[in-house]
Order: sequence, then structure tokens, then C-alpha cells
Amino acid sequence: MYRQEKIKPYSGEGEKAKQVEAMFDNIAPTYDTLNHRLSWDIDKGWRKRAIRQLAPYRPQKMLDVATGTGDFAILSAQMLHPQQLTGIDISEGMMRIGREKVMRAGLQDIVSFRKEDCLSLSFADETFDAVTAAFGIRNFQDLDRGLSEMCRVLKKGGHLSIVELTQPVGFPMRQLFKVYSHTVLPIYGRLISKDRSAYEYLTATIEAFPQGERMVEILHRAGFTEASFRRLTFGICTLYTATK
Repeated sequence: MYRQEKIKPYSGEGEKAKQVEAMFDNIAPTYDTLNHRLSWDIDKGWRKRAIRQLAPYRPQKMLDVATGTGDFAILSAQMLHPQQLTGIDISEGMMRIGREKVMRAGLQDIVSFRKEDCLSLSFADETFDAVTAAFGIRNFQDLDRGLSEMCRVLKKGGHLSIVELTQPVGFPMRQLFKVYSHTVLPIYGRLISKDRSAYEYLTATIEAFPQGERMVEILHRAGFTEASFRRLTFGICTLYTATK
């Protein structure tokens, strides 16, 4: 078990997945605003970078895991023009907002949402040309199982693109990020979202989540090949790519 798998949003009994679902349902109305403000809108550039990695392969059938409010799914549809893109998540509250955004973007014929358990996907083997995830896999109750499922539903020769928040490794960014993530992020998150625990949980999982070379090893164990990583914005975010 990885360290972040032991961290739950709320104290008390109950499995992590149920608590994560409840947390994201709670913060869904303010999630987009907080995400962009707390990253100074840099998160939009991270998503674009991850999507550009897939452009040469022209995926036509895509899966966006832990899609949340659908930002990554919508941007992928706009940049890559797939025939079909399915966003999945455990939080209906987040996807409800995502569906509204898809309608406003006029992408309802391409982008759809489904509530799915990321550890036990309902899709058949080798269904998708590309699988993506943005800022969601560190919430998995079982990271190995979740990544193995992502690999299972990806076609042979298909591509994986993940962006995830990580701790910077170099001085002084590591120290500055720690101060920011332990003060500004939870306080501002609590004021806007009204959820006292959510942004403390998110900070804790960033610090506990395996990153860099260790994450590449985990991707290989899950069945992916040619896995690699690139740190973005001084290591605040990391882009992982792999093939099957």
C-alpha cells in the first residue's frame, strides 16, 4: 500500500473511495474556481501540454479517468477532435457540472460522462485509443489496481497521458511550495469551498504520492511500456506518458 492510499479526506470509519466521493460532491460548486485561482491558471497550460503529447497519434476513442468537471475531457475534444470521448468519475456532483460545460461548448455529441469505479471499469479490454487523467489518480484507493484497469481498457499500441500535482525536488521551490501548500491552499480552499478537510487532504496526498522515477516503475508494473515523466513548472506538476 502506498502512503497516499492510507490518507482519507475525513476522520472516522468508511473506505477511502466513499469519502473521496463525498468530498468532491461537497466541493463541486467551487472546484473550478479554486483550481484555477490556486494555480494562477497554470493548470490550463499543464493540461494542454499533456494533450499535445497525444496529437501525433490522432486517437479517435478516448477515456478520461477521474474526469471531475470535465476540463481535461473538453479540452481534449477541442484539440484532438476524437470521434468519442468518455469521462468517468465517482462523483456525480462533479460530472453534473461537467455535463453543463459540455452543453455550453456544443460537444454533447462527442463527450459523455459515466459514473464508474476506477478500480473496476465496466469497459471491455482494449476499448480505447488513448487514456488520460488529470489530477485524479492520487485519490485512487488502490493505485496499482486503478492503473492496471487503465492499461486493460487501452488498445495495444495505445497511449496514456497523465498530469498530476507533485512536490518540487529542488531548492528553493520545494520549500516555497511546502509553505504555500500548508498555509495559502488549505486556508483559501476552506474559505471558498466551506469544506474544512478537503484541501488539507489534497495537500497531504500530494506530499505522499509516489513521483518521478518511482511512478514510472509503477506504470511499468501496471503493464505499460515506454513510460517516462517530465516535471513542469519547477516540479509542481509532473507529466507522465506511456504506451501499451
